[in-house]
Order: sequence, then C-alpha cells, then structure tokens
Amino acid sequence: MISTTEFRSGVAVVLDGQLWTIVEFQHVKPGKGGAFVRTKLRRMRDGSVIERTFRAGEKFQEAYVEKRTFQYLYRTADAFHLMDTASYEQLQVPASALGQAAGFLKENMELEGQFHEGQLIGIQPPMFVDVHVQSTEPGVRGDTSKGGMKPATLETGATIQVPLFIEPGDLIRVDTRTSSYVSRV
Repeated sequence: MISTTEFRSGVAVVLDGQLWTIVEFQHVKPGKGGAFVRTKLRRMRDGSVIERTFRAGEKFQEAYVEKRTFQYLYRTADAFHLMDTASYEQLQVPASALGQAAGFLKENMELEGQFHEGQLIGIQPPMFVDVHVQSTEPGVRGDTSKGGMKPATLETGATIQVPLFIEPGDLIRVDTRTSSYVSRV
C-alpha cells in the first residue's frame, strides 16, 4: 500500500481497478480545512490523462511495473517487431501502442517496454532522436516577422515543423513526446 504522502512522479498505482502512473502531484495545506493532494494521472493502457484530488493520508495499492529494454528491428504494415535485449525473444507490437512517436523510430533503436503482471502495457521510445531531413522547401528570409517555421519530411517518413534555416540532409534532434524540432546536431 502507498499513501498520498509517498506520491512521486512515475509511481504506478491501481485506482478503480485500472493502472495509473503519477505525472504530477502537489501537496496543498489550505488555511482552513484538511490537507489534500492534487494530482495528474496517466492511464497506462491508453495514455489518457486526468486530474484528481485526494485527501491527505489516503492509501492505494502500489503496482509493480517491470521495465525491459527492447531493440526495434523492423516494421510491417501495421506492427513493429521488437527484440528483448536480455532474452532475444521477439515481440510484435501494434503501431497504436507507440502513438505519434512511431514516426521517429529507426532500426536498431532501443526502446523501453513496460509490463504489469506479465502483460505489455506500454512502449516508451527515447525522449530525443537524431534524424536526417529528407526533404523540405527552401526557406526565404523575410517571409515572416518572427522566427518562421516550415514543414520538413524526415528519413523515417514523419513530417514536422522546422526553422527556415534547415536544409535537406541536415541532422536534427526531435522530441518524440511533442513531435517537435529541438536543435540541429
């Protein structure tokens, strides 16, 4: 059992029969009334996020989430094929399990698989990936009054917005959580 006083980001709890991880938490002690904890929780099955408030001292069942390292091998029409780096066992994961980050995966990249009670509940790609820009239109200075952006197609097939100075062939760093340009490498 885990109490609200032990909440930390990334802790997994069972709530209403479902598995949730704590994204954010804040202990609040108002001048009048009892203390409470304001949280943001992410459902492990589908990634939806909710905000929920709990009284201080409430107890929940803590869930054990096993993390294993996988290597991305290749993609078929609707699935990604991964290999467990410890046991060399292969696993086929639907594209929906990776969400928008699926567009940034390169072969032989390492991913983190999360398991609860022997079942796969999520695949976490690296936070940042370095990919080459395959094609983009030339950016013309003076097109905007502020820092302008233009669409660029990456070697993995994904399309993101990049600054005007990025050219085809450039190696850029992309944040897989937000599908956004970070820097040129």
